[in-house]
Amino acid sequence: MSMMQVFVNGQSQIEYDRAKSLPAKQLEYLDKMDEEMSSGFELAGEKINDPDLLQRAQFVAGYLAQALIGENDAMIAASCAWLALRLQDLKQVKIIQDDQQISIDLVFDETRVNQVKVDLNMPSKGKPLH
Repeated sequence: MSMMQVFVNGQSQIEYDRAKSLPAKQLEYLDKMDEEMSSGFELAGEKINDPDLLQRAQFVAGYLAQALIGENDAMIAASCAWLALRLQDLKQVKIIQDDQQISIDLVFDETRVNQVKVDLNMPSKGKPLH
């Protein structure tokens, strides 16, 4: 599956299609992001000097959450592209935001299909369904 989905508080926000290629300038920007992260960063209050791919993904997902809150389209695009292209098996980014904190879950093993609401005319009690 080529799609990666981003949810905020259970609501679909973005569907990123990996099948669409990025222009060379945007790919260069993703490489620059990697280069800058190589020098380390702080993640959940801990200094990470030599981040692995998952730590980088968590860091970028944090930027994605901030970009969504701040409606920063350029950072949303860059963060989504980085996550989708660097983690080919990533299916979903689930962001939960409340007044106190933001939590992020990177999901590699499930996809969410569009759900359809179906109204059923249920008979009243005691009447058969025919």
